Amino acid sequence: MPVIPADRLKTIAEALLVGAGVPAEEAATVARHCIGANLAGHDSHGIIQIPGYIDRIKAGHIVPGAPWEIVQESPTTTVVDGHWGFGYVANERAMRLTIDKARQVNVAATTVFRQGHIGRLASYPLMAAEAGMIGLITADSGRSPKSVAPFGGREARLGTNPISIAVPSDLDGPLFIDMATSAVAMGKVKLAAARGEAIPQGWVVDSEGALTTDPQKLSGGALLPLGGPGEGYKGYGLAVMVEILCGLLTGLGFGVEPTGRHNDGCFMAVFKVDAFRPLAEFRREVGDLARYLKATPPSEGSGGVLYPGEIEHRRERERRAQGVAIEDATWAKLQALAEGYGIAGALDMGARQG
Repeated sequence: MPVIPADRLKTIAEALLVGAGVPAEEAATVARHCIGANLAGHDSHGIIQIPGYIDRIKAGHIVPGAPWEIVQESPTTTVVDGHWGFGYVANERAMRLTIDKARQVNVAATTVFRQGHIGRLASYPLMAAEAGMIGLITADSGRSPKSVAPFGGREARLGTNPISIAVPSDLDGPLFIDMATSAVAMGKVKLAAARGEAIPQGWVVDSEGALTTDPQKLSGGALLPLGGPGEGYKGYGLAVMVEILCGLLTGLGFGVEPTGRHNDGCFMAVFKVDAFRPLAEFRREVGDLARYLKATPPSEGSGGVLYPGEIEHRRERERRAQGVAIEDATWAKLQALAEGYGIAGALDMGARQG
């Protein structure tokens, strides 16, 4: 696989999106989020997504430059209509507004509907953590095609319905969780398929409801909820709650809309730490908790305990220094797009990089 510096990947992603008709400012936002996911080690939400976004633009499912509209508002709450624009753009703006409201009124919440894929969920609550607040976000795919079977079923009827929470601390890297309520994110199965790799048993069932390690058999099958075949009722219950917050509370609804248009619904909330206790004390004690956990003697075969979010922090430092490996199939798609837009030479996208 070619290994590409992160800054160059961002330049490539921006240029391809602009070539597809995306305004430069929006292209920069989408590229920043995607390459941020690559840096954190979440390649399933990285530059691999760009060709798919361009396909959705061509199909009219993503509307570059779409208006961003507040349709209902109070001092503590906001409802945003993204008008089918890029989810990264709509959601980032919504989180900024929610943070601003929380500064004034201590706690604020927002729902966002009619927007494209929002990518790596942690990007948004981390904005709140950087502002000295606790951020929370959940997301579903509205009435987009589903990928996860309810516990005990074999047909997909839910999205991966992720949850992310980030908190401020005095640690070197941010402390946060970012997790799907499915056994795995859909993008990780697609990534394994693109790389020709097997997947762990317990992630996917095929069309007959049998467990499989072949990522290609997800077609016609379904992801399992978090907990897999044994305790998937836990992930299933969480997924239903996310569906209610992001599908029903936003007004998107549930099930599948016939056109198959992707539509992420989001619920986000921000809590001003200073409304509960002094921020500096809280940051220190969060760090103390993390250090206490990390001091736990490791179990057999373990490299030791990490605080939530530490592995992403380590990966980002490594990948900023060493570059990001891009699977050949994805690189070939990026090259084809660059050639189609007549910018392959300008981007120096030769047959092989590394």
